[in-house]
Amino acid sequence: MLDRLEVPVIAAPMAGGASTPELVAEVGRAGGLGFLAAGYLSVEAVADQLAATTARTDRPFGVNLFVPGPKSAADLSGYRDRVRARSGAEPGEPRWDDDAYAAKLELVMAMRVPVVSFTFGLPDPHDVRRLHAAGSTVVVTVTTPEEAAQAARVGADALCVQGCDAGGHRGTFSDDGVSPGGGELFGVLAALRLVRARVDLPLVAAGGLVHGADVAAVVAAGAVAAQLGTAFLSCPEAGTSAPYRRALAEGTRRTALTRAFSGRPARGLVNRFLTDNGPHAPAAYPDVHHLTKPVRATGDPELMSLWAGQTYALVRPAPAAEVVTRLRAEASAALSTALTRIPPR
Repeated sequence: MLDRLEVPVIAAPMAGGASTPELVAEVGRAGGLGFLAAGYLSVEAVADQLAATTARTDRPFGVNLFVPGPKSAADLSGYRDRVRARSGAEPGEPRWDDDAYAAKLELVMAMRVPVVSFTFGLPDPHDVRRLHAAGSTVVVTVTTPEEAAQAARVGADALCVQGCDAGGHRGTFSDDGVSPGGGELFGVLAALRLVRARVDLPLVAAGGLVHGADVAAVVAAGAVAAQLGTAFLSCPEAGTSAPYRRALAEGTRRTALTRAFSGRPARGLVNRFLTDNGPHAPAAYPDVHHLTKPVRATGDPELMSLWAGQTYALVRPAPAAEVVTRLRAEASAALSTALTRIPPR
């Protein structure tokens, strides 16, 4: 399915509210593929979003699930005290949960969602077979060639290859707890070529892609489609909050990888919370996510997780369908220019 899109553009699943049925429907209407983000939502809320999406479009779309990781044994009392002292807001209680993974998996099977993707780990091979029986295409997010090989072994139909230039959470299967990105970092083109040398599956490229020339570049490098998240954050259909939109529009902050907000490496705009707490944040997801949730909910851009890819400052607000149409035109122009430099023999 992914290699037959009218426009090889996918709107990434963006947990936390940015992904909406309206955004998914408009991207699909323009010829791309939109994703709902099931992460952090209740099963009932995911069901509501599925119903709203199917009411708006008859085009294929996807749903992304967070694969639960192991429980952390880290003592978070010191980090909780630090967050309280540095932010002036009362943190929440750290806790582990599985994001209602099993129930959400049953839901997408029952609803026969066309594309189901997984982030933070691997689905069970038995569940992959059940999804196939329900007619779903299964996609696994990977960041290294070894993760790609593991995903191929469980029966994934395609891989989303995420470069370290991507905004939001890194899709690494495990976090080493030491390096900024949780493990070895590859830019999107390097990751794409290394994964292509390891597995023979359709690849979707993700990481800092905001222009049609970026789409053309990853397609030329072997991807069947480009997945963009940051490029859609400023669309009117996105659920991006007003303070978040303003920070993106200013375009003056640098980005960095941090565990400060969730306990898992993610790329976002540098603000006071990230600077104050980033070096001290433990590798404990989703415990830290629950700890910082009330602080992030204050709406203060200096305390919020402002996820964004490295090229976010190049994004200009526009309706989602217009973004897809523009990306297609820019990609076509970029490929034509490339052919003038490297003409066919």
